[in-house]
Amino acid sequence: MRSGARFEVRTSDCLGPCDHADVVVIQPSTAGRLRGGRPIRIGWSGTRGCTDDLLTWVAAGGPGIAPPPPALELHAFRPARPALGPRRARR
Repeated sequence: MRSGARFEVRTSDCLGPCDHADVVVIQPSTAGRLRGGRPIRIGWSGTRGCTDDLLTWVAAGGPGIAPPPPALELHAFRPARPALGPRRARR
């Protein structure tokens, strides 16, 4: 399935969690965000099946509009929060 230039794709060298490579972040549309959709990270996305599922889901509306296919739910993950450095004492 091709997007027909309906989707914006950005590339990055690294999105952080190497143990989930290849990572894709799906951002909700404005309508999806208004309905509660939030960015979703999909790991291990380097297969044709995962790519097809991603395109089908986004074409159906993506986060906040359409539920992800069950196979993508298995690939979804939340990134670990970055470790905070030592707190500086207030003077």
